[in-house]
Amino acid sequence: MTTPALHSVMPAVPLSKVSIQDSFWSYYADLARNVVIPYQWEALNDRIEGAEPSRAIRNFRIAAGLEQGEFHGFVFQDSDLYKWLEAVGYRIATHPDKEWEAIADQAIELVEAAQMEDGYLNTYYQIKGIDLRWTNLLDAHELYCAGHLIEAAVAYSGATGKTKLLDIACRFADHIDDVFGTGPDQIRGYCGHQEIELALVKLYQATGQERYLKLAAYFINERGTDTTFYSREAERRGYTTIWSAHPDWPHPERKIDLQYHQAHAPVREQNTAVGHAVRAVYMYTAMADLARLNGDTQLLDACRKLWNDITRRQMYITGGIGSTHHGESFSASYDLPNDTAYAETCASVGLVFFANRMLQLEAKSEYADVLERALYNTVIAGMALDGRSYFYVNPLEVWPHACSCNPGKHHVKPVRQQWFGCSCCPPNIARLLTSLGAYIYTVNTNSNTVYTHLYIGSTADLQLAGQSFRLVQTSNLPWSGNASFTISELAEPAAFTLALRIPAWTQGALPVVKLNGQPFSFKPDDIQEGYLTIERIWRAGDRIDVELAVPVLRLKSHSELRYNAGRIALQRGPLVYCFEETDNGSNLAALSIATAGEITVEQDDRLLPGVIMLQCEGYKEASSEEEGEELYSVYSIAEPERTLLRAVPYALWGNRNPGEMSVWIRRQR
Repeated sequence: MTTPALHSVMPAVPLSKVSIQDSFWSYYADLARNVVIPYQWEALNDRIEGAEPSRAIRNFRIAAGLEQGEFHGFVFQDSDLYKWLEAVGYRIATHPDKEWEAIADQAIELVEAAQMEDGYLNTYYQIKGIDLRWTNLLDAHELYCAGHLIEAAVAYSGATGKTKLLDIACRFADHIDDVFGTGPDQIRGYCGHQEIELALVKLYQATGQERYLKLAAYFINERGTDTTFYSREAERRGYTTIWSAHPDWPHPERKIDLQYHQAHAPVREQNTAVGHAVRAVYMYTAMADLARLNGDTQLLDACRKLWNDITRRQMYITGGIGSTHHGESFSASYDLPNDTAYAETCASVGLVFFANRMLQLEAKSEYADVLERALYNTVIAGMALDGRSYFYVNPLEVWPHACSCNPGKHHVKPVRQQWFGCSCCPPNIARLLTSLGAYIYTVNTNSNTVYTHLYIGSTADLQLAGQSFRLVQTSNLPWSGNASFTISELAEPAAFTLALRIPAWTQGALPVVKLNGQPFSFKPDDIQEGYLTIERIWRAGDRIDVELAVPVLRLKSHSELRYNAGRIALQRGPLVYCFEETDNGSNLAALSIATAGEITVEQDDRLLPGVIMLQCEGYKEASSEEEGEELYSVYSIAEPERTLLRAVPYALWGNRNPGEMSVWIRRQR
C-alpha cells in the first residue's frame, strides 16, 4: 500500500547548509578532519608502524595493472577506501581543503583506472578471477562494496562539484541494473550484506535517475521471497566459499542461516531484529528511505515494528546493538550480557542512520533519543581521544585478565587497537563525525516547521514560509542543559514553527524557556511527540533560551534482562557513565552503590575540557587478603566497607591506564 502523503516528509537539512561550532562536538569534528582522516590515509597505504596492514590501496594498484601481486585482506577491503573517500567528501563540504581534495582526486584516479569497461569494479574478483564474479552473493560483498563506492561518490560530488567518482559509480550501478532483476537473463538475487539498497537511494537523490530508486526497491522487495536462492547459488558453485582462507569462518558446506542475512522472510513480514546487526540496520535504513520516497505504508509499519523490537528488547543502555560475537548478531529479547557484549561500533553507526531516516518520516522524539544515545556513547567510545586507535567491540564490562585467557572473551579488548584486518569501524566513525551536521535538523515545509533533534552548537541556513534565514544554536550539552536559538538574516517577519526536542533523560521535567530574555509560557498542547513547538511570527534577532533539566539518573533494567538483576547504571544527560579501575581500584565486582543519597558532579579537565565526573557513596566487599585462600566460604553478613565511587562517561573510558571497567554496578539495599 502506498500513499503520496509520505513522500519527502521531513528531509534533513543538507550538510552544506550546517556548520558546527560546539564546545563538545567541535573537538571530535576537528579530530576527524585533522587527525582521523590523515591517520586513516596512512593506514590504507600501510604506513602505520606496528599496525596490521590494510593493503587496500595496493589492491587497487594491482587491479589497475600498475603493479603485480596477490589480493590481500577481506573480500570487502575495497570498502575501507570508499568510506574514507566519503569522509573526505564531508570534510571538504564543511571545510574546503585543496590539499586533501588533491589527495582524494589521486585516489579517485586509481579507482577509475581499476574499473572495467563494462562498469564492474571489485579488486577481489579482478585479481582472484573475474569469471567468478556474481557467483557468491551470499558471502562475497560485491554489492556491499558497490554501495560504499556510491555513497562516497555522492558525498564527494556534492562537496566538490567534480563528477569523476560519481560517473564511476553510475557506470557500476548501470552494470548492476543490467545484471540484477526479474528479466530472463538477469540474476534474481540480492547481496548477503545489505548496503547497496540505501546507497542507490542516495544515487537517485543525487542524479534524479528513477532507475536507481527502482533498483533499490527491487533489492528490498526481493529479499526473503525465495528462501532457496542462496542454497541453489551455493550448489551451482560446488559449495566453494571465499572464506576458505579464514579458518575462523564457517565450513563451506555449512547450512545457510537465512536469519543471519535477514533473508528468512519478505521484509514487510519481519517483526523481530535478527542476524548480523550491521546488515540489519543498513537494511532498515533503506526500508525507511523507500517508505518515505515511495509512500509505502507497509514498509513504514515494518520499520516501526523492527524499531520497537530493537530499542525495547535488544539494545544496550549505551546504544550498542548485536549482543553476541557469534556472527556479530542479535540473539534474543533481553539477552544483553555485559562482559561478552559485541556491540560493534558499525552497528551503532547504522542505528544512527536508521533513527535519522525514521525522523524524516515521523518527528517523534524517541528516534532522536536513541540516535543521541548511540552517538554520545558507543560511537565515540569506539575511538580514542587522540583519534589514532579504535574499538571494534564495545563491551559494558571488562576484566582484562579474563579477556587475555578466556576464548569466550577473545573479542573483548581492554585497550583500543591501531587498526584491524577487518577495519570497517574506523572509517565508519570518520564518515559519521564529518557528516554530523546533517543529523541535527529536519524541516517540514508543509507545516513550516524546523525541528531540532540534537542540541549541538551550530548554524543552519534554512528556507521556510517563503523566506531564507539563519538559525544559530548554542549549546552547553552534554555538561549542562542550556541552549539558545537565534534567528538571523531574516529579511521580513515570517510565521513558522520552531520545534525543540525534550529529551527523555529530563524525566518529564518541562524546560524553562525565555523569549528575548523574558519568561515564555507554553501550553500542554504545545508539546507534540516530545517536541516543544513554538509557533509565532519571527523577526531577525529573536532569541529562544532553553534550560533543560539534567538530573543524574539511577537506571535499572527490565526484569527479564537477567544480567543486570540487582544492578544500577548511572546516566546524566545523554551520557551513560561507567566505573574504571583507575578511579575505584581493582575488582569492580566487589563494589556496590547506594540506592539513595546524593550523587555529586565535579569538573575534571584532564580528559577533555569541561568533563563532568560523578561521585557517590558506595561500598566494597572484603578484599582477597581478608578472605584468605579458600575458593568458597560460609556467607557472612558483615557490613561492607564504605567507600567513595567515581564514574566517568562511558564515551571516554579506556583513555587512561588499562584496567577493569563496568557500566552496571550492584545496588546496596
